[in-house]
Amino acid sequence: MKYTMLGTTKIPQIAVGTWSWGTGPMGGSQIFGSHLQETDLKPVFDRALQMGCTLWDTAPVYGMGAAETILGHLGHGNPALQLSTDFLPVALQRQCAMERSLDRSLYRMGTDHAELFWIHAPRNIAKWTRALIPLLASGKLRYAGVCNHTLSEIKAADRILRQAGFRLAAVQNHYSLLYRVPEETGILQWCRQNGAVFFANMVLEQGALTARYTPTQPMPKRTRRGRAYPPMVLKRLEPLLSLMERIGQKHRADAAQIAIAWAIAKGTVPIVGMTKPHQVCSDALAVHIRLTRDEITQLEQEADRTGVKIPGPWEKELCPQ
Repeated sequence: MKYTMLGTTKIPQIAVGTWSWGTGPMGGSQIFGSHLQETDLKPVFDRALQMGCTLWDTAPVYGMGAAETILGHLGHGNPALQLSTDFLPVALQRQCAMERSLDRSLYRMGTDHAELFWIHAPRNIAKWTRALIPLLASGKLRYAGVCNHTLSEIKAADRILRQAGFRLAAVQNHYSLLYRVPEETGILQWCRQNGAVFFANMVLEQGALTARYTPTQPMPKRTRRGRAYPPMVLKRLEPLLSLMERIGQKHRADAAQIAIAWAIAKGTVPIVGMTKPHQVCSDALAVHIRLTRDEITQLEQEADRTGVKIPGPWEKELCPQ
């Protein structure tokens, strides 16, 4: 594994995402068409640790606590684990709701602190950013970040934290070959200039950039990703996937590894969902792929030619018209 720095902490260049873990509302069955439980995921977890994947990204909403609970059972308080979770602001919540949410997450994960804690949505930025300050001071969280924020909202959150002697350590948004809004809006540049780590989610577009799905072998029906990437959209991706596989042959890599390597080459930490031991081995090895500048340009140009750019329903306001 290769590493980067989050503040003064060394973290892997890939974070493991747990959105597909567990079932229930907003869990793996509803979003991905999977039904992964603890016994299914233990080999994945063990292999990930063997590969040096110690940073795990989760959220209370993933299966309504299921993903955090599974992670807690598998981790058993392992001190090597670096845990990342979040808080989703909802209208009319009191400020103490953030601490209660964090405490419940820590209980489910069997730990006394989160390495990284995110505000998931930009609702009432002043109120919720200030709510981070006592939690940072207490040590319940070591670093704070924001998700799904625009550049102006990121700057506002950072100003509030700096006034209290802290800083915004990380930003997380949707970022992939097909969706480069954080680059187009200056967020990546701001992160580089201000020492914040940018975490890229949806790097594989829920499987659309892995070449595992085709118009004749589509994603599971009646799932979020199946609705976002129906056969007609997968058809439009075929030239890009073909290029990814050709570039991959030069690096002894598959399409998914090329998508991950591209995100790393752009200076981000991709959050990658891993559901099988062989995927862990393959995805983790992407940190060793060094794409050339010409290959990056080719990939981005071919991605643009697809005309496919699908924001999540929660982020349409982030996408420039």
